[in-house]
Amino acid sequence: MLMAALYELMSESEKAAFLETMNRLFPGVEIQPRQAVTCGITGTHMDVTVRGEEEHSHDVALGCGQEHTHVHTHDHDHDHCHEHDHDHHHDHGHGHVHHHDHSHTHHHTAPADIAALLEALDSPAEVKTAAKAIYARIAEAESKAHGRPVEQIHFHEVGAMDAVADVTGVCLAVHMLCPERIVVSPVHLGSGQVRCAHGIVPVPAPATAHLMEGFPCYTGEIRGELCTPTGAALLTHFAESFGPMPVMALKKTGYGIGKKEFPAANCVRAFWGESGDPQQAEIVELCCHIDDMTAEALAFSGEQLLAQGALDISCAPLTMKKGRAGVSFTVLCKPKDEERIAHAILRETNTNGVRSRRCGKYILTPSVKTVETAYGPIRVKCADGEDIHREKPEYEDVASAARAFGLPFQKVWEDVLSAIHGEVPQNG
Repeated sequence: MLMAALYELMSESEKAAFLETMNRLFPGVEIQPRQAVTCGITGTHMDVTVRGEEEHSHDVALGCGQEHTHVHTHDHDHDHCHEHDHDHHHDHGHGHVHHHDHSHTHHHTAPADIAALLEALDSPAEVKTAAKAIYARIAEAESKAHGRPVEQIHFHEVGAMDAVADVTGVCLAVHMLCPERIVVSPVHLGSGQVRCAHGIVPVPAPATAHLMEGFPCYTGEIRGELCTPTGAALLTHFAESFGPMPVMALKKTGYGIGKKEFPAANCVRAFWGESGDPQQAEIVELCCHIDDMTAEALAFSGEQLLAQGALDISCAPLTMKKGRAGVSFTVLCKPKDEERIAHAILRETNTNGVRSRRCGKYILTPSVKTVETAYGPIRVKCADGEDIHREKPEYEDVASAARAFGLPFQKVWEDVLSAIHGEVPQNG
């Protein structure tokens, strides 16, 4: 639903590029948008099928035990809770055995398997980094829920290929839209019970509850799971803040429609707009001096911190006490991430202390447009304000085109700049 809502915010060319990318990333997995309606509201439902089949969650009426639940039993390699889309139900307990002409296997997937799968994707580095960070959050929540080390956690529903595609799709959509800021409303978790791989559990599921710790959320009268662990991990990863919609000039609204029917509209709504002022933002600088790490170790630490949500990292040489050579290691992050990133610096480097400084930052209003070039669509970052206008091609898009066409990066960069200025680029 979140992927569908973000998809509706894209231009037609961006939608085509999004679907082309998603439908080549995972063999056997198909992403197909279709129009859907909930409570009279028209939006998009994103069908995610794995070898032609679509997975579904199974809400259970509050207070129902196993003897009151309609159970579908399938011939698979192992026992697990799972259902197919059979449009019938019963008010009494009995079992059915369904024999299918096709076979498929659901794997219990370890976090390391998911990380390796995501790392191998032919997608921008930012997409892979975000997807891996989101699955790391889910693994940590599952670890807390089951009382087992992360290394012993095996994903069930969230390790299925359709869930991996969901996570990757949202990460790709955010990467393509490239918003400066994401604000999320308090999250409605739902209520009642839901069937999962471990049996029937209360809503919110234990992993969802752990993921939402520290974030605004609530339950209500609607029976059903309105926020899954995957959804909770995505929202808490990408949100800069939680609260009411900020004042902005609204440009577009996206509706992601779910399949279940509730008394209220079953949709996720995404608003796209611009704030009215040249923005004065706030940023946190986390600094430390280091003189006992190799350049390779420090570079690795920087990669780890970026994967955990740091905005930027810089190192500057300096001379420390007793004439020792060292570096000033500075990490920029969002105010909401200050404590978490500071602890990560202590964990990833040899420093024993981190200094924190909050800074005001005057910035131009950012936006992204797409230009057609001889290499295909290329995103261009724009910045405006105070009678200033700047444009710069997106590095990852230029680098991907240079690799695909076997050309030097600078050649593609200059051709894209020519396309921005209305000139006709050549790809030879």
